Amino acid sequence: MSDGTSWVGATAKQISRAVRRGDVSATQVVADTLEQIAISDPSLDAFRVVRAGEALAEAEKVDDQEDLANLPLAGVPVAVKENTAVAGLPTWGGSAAARGPVAEVDHEVVRRLRGAGAVVVGVTRMPEMGLWAVTDDTDVPTRNPWDRDRTPGGSSGGSAAAVAAGLVPIAQGNDGLGSIRIPAACCGLVGLKPGRGVIPAELGIDDWFGLVENGVLTTTVADAVLGFAVLAGREPIRLVEPPKLRVGISTRSPVVGIKPDEPNRQAVATAAKLLVGAGHDTVTAEPRYPTSLGLRVLATWFASAYRESQQLDVSQLQPRTRRHIRLGKWAWKAGLVKQSHRDAWREAAIAFFAEHNVDVLVTPALAAAPPLAEQYSTGSWRHNMQVSMRYAPYAAPWNVAGLPAIVVPVGMRPDGLPLTVQIVGPPDSELLLLAIAGQFEVSNPWQRHAFG
Repeated sequence: MSDGTSWVGATAKQISRAVRRGDVSATQVVADTLEQIAISDPSLDAFRVVRAGEALAEAEKVDDQEDLANLPLAGVPVAVKENTAVAGLPTWGGSAAARGPVAEVDHEVVRRLRGAGAVVVGVTRMPEMGLWAVTDDTDVPTRNPWDRDRTPGGSSGGSAAAVAAGLVPIAQGNDGLGSIRIPAACCGLVGLKPGRGVIPAELGIDDWFGLVENGVLTTTVADAVLGFAVLAGREPIRLVEPPKLRVGISTRSPVVGIKPDEPNRQAVATAAKLLVGAGHDTVTAEPRYPTSLGLRVLATWFASAYRESQQLDVSQLQPRTRRHIRLGKWAWKAGLVKQSHRDAWREAAIAFFAEHNVDVLVTPALAAAPPLAEQYSTGSWRHNMQVSMRYAPYAAPWNVAGLPAIVVPVGMRPDGLPLTVQIVGPPDSELLLLAIAGQFEVSNPWQRHAFG
């Protein structure tokens, strides 16, 4: 790539290494990125705002630094989800009606990205208030690079689309009931939701009662390790091979009446074979999802919207969102959302690993193919609920439990869309989950981008 070839599609590790060595300038990498965004994003609508001039100016500052050797993301173009404060931009919340004021300072995770040498090229789209597992605004739906008739998921759908299309190697997202892992699954990416308190959340009333965690979406495990280290304020490390593990395998859905389709069942079977091939043991281990968990997740989902809406003009929000808020007001005033409920499931979820004598749990990431890319924002609340819950039921329990979970590609669906699985671990197992994902990547490499 030192011969003048575009740096579009390169990994974060490749870019940062080349910038530190002087093989390419951060300015050139960012210029290549902005050019490709201008070409590709009109058919994706991944970005809300592209910071073209600002990003080039910031890349020049990176090039002028004398300590490039100490910047693990030197010159790496990154995207930030639009609900995360970037100084000088409004903190969009998925629509003009949910938009917050212009941020005076960066969110802590953005500060850490910049401190590592990354350049923020833009902010990515999400559904209004991050409530849905599809990404669209009243203007346009965001589209999946693998199939532009499909959604990239939600709520970090713009971030996932940008990475899957090769527009940036790393995008920040956040995950309250699956909002990193669901888009990662739709777009064939590595998406890690860290455990509680590992990476600063600091989203105030928007943190969904502490369920939301910040993380990254990437095309490689190495980039996920790098992004995780930067956001967690740790020194980047080289992953080591995990010891022989006992891995629980489950296809049981947390939502009664919803079962995974055949491709997603096959994805779990493929993951089990890969684990055995890597020297691990697998055993069926079905979590006992209490019926009350689903009701409490719904109540928390509703009430989170109600609490956040108190800062907004509710009359200007989308119809689906307004109904969500009305239900949230009822759930909140009825006392259906309690920390004690969340604590009880966390204890049960942690105990699951000991009770079944397993180190981690593998589940489907999705129950069905990503839904069509439509104007869900103009549709009914019921339709939005049905779409979100039917295809993506597996992520939410682990937010309530505050446990780390990762989505990893394992193949392709018959329709040409990516197939992935979810791996869940006990507290402080982020590096173990990444190490397992690394074994998958070595033994069963995936196509990194949906070019074309």
